[in-house]
Amino acid sequence: MEIFEVISVGIIASVLFLLLKDKQPSIAFLIIVLTVLYFFIFVIQYVQEILHLITYLGDQANINEVYIKTILQIIGISYITEIGANIVKDAGLESVAVKIEMIGKVFILILAIPIFKSLIETIINIFPIT
Repeated sequence: MEIFEVISVGIIASVLFLLLKDKQPSIAFLIIVLTVLYFFIFVIQYVQEILHLITYLGDQANINEVYIKTILQIIGISYITEIGANIVKDAGLESVAVKIEMIGKVFILILAIPIFKSLIETIINIFPIT
């Protein structure tokens, strides 16, 4: 099973990190970054399958494609932001990680504005203001 591969790589990377962090901290950090990149590349194939399924279900439910794409972009931004912030936190730069998280939230807010606008317009059409 592939989960054992992921766990094995994570354990090996952790042991190497612990062995190298005091004598070669830059190499130890590089091991962590490469491990995270490996995990990201590994999981992309599964994410693509999920994206195709969500798109298919959205088409079947007759949901506007713009909404599906926007929601998927929001989910993508949140995961990428979290991964990036965690890598920076691992490097000991908590203040930079906080800024990355804040910028991710701003991008999510920007993407959500059209959906929010559409929701408000729908509510106004259902309950007209007199």
